[in-house]
Amino acid sequence: MRTIKAKPITTENFRAFGSFTDLMNPEGYSLGDFYQDRLLMHSAGNMQVAFSPLLIRKPEKMIVNSAEFHNTTQEGILCLDDDVVIHVAPAGKEPVPQLTEAFLVPKGTMVCLNTGVWHLSAIPVHQELAHVLIVLPERIYNNDCIVVDYPEDQYIEIEL
Repeated sequence: MRTIKAKPITTENFRAFGSFTDLMNPEGYSLGDFYQDRLLMHSAGNMQVAFSPLLIRKPEKMIVNSAEFHNTTQEGILCLDDDVVIHVAPAGKEPVPQLTEAFLVPKGTMVCLNTGVWHLSAIPVHQELAHVLIVLPERIYNNDCIVVDYPEDQYIEIEL
């Protein structure tokens, strides 16, 4: 099993996978207290965007044994009450677990994954249960979600 280290998310090191913004500590140009258009996300065609709660539980070890991607849309991820680790690999039709990277995302930071980026659920860092908001087009998980289980020899352990 390969081991990777979760690194703090930065604009430079995350650019290939998507974008993010700290909603708790916004910076830059604003209209008073309104920090407009900090994160943009396109969705599949003219489908409605859905906001879905996800409860994630802290595992004993952070083991990546599968990943998913979406062909037609980006995905928004916002952890409300804990720092999380997200794992991503470059977009493509075939999984590339050997290219997986892990990022430490502070609570209150919204991440927008690029279309096609391999990923799976965020992993809580401190709490046993974390509350995450997932933003995807309505029902995309039923019609554009390709999930692949990795062979055991390609599992990845993430360390902080």
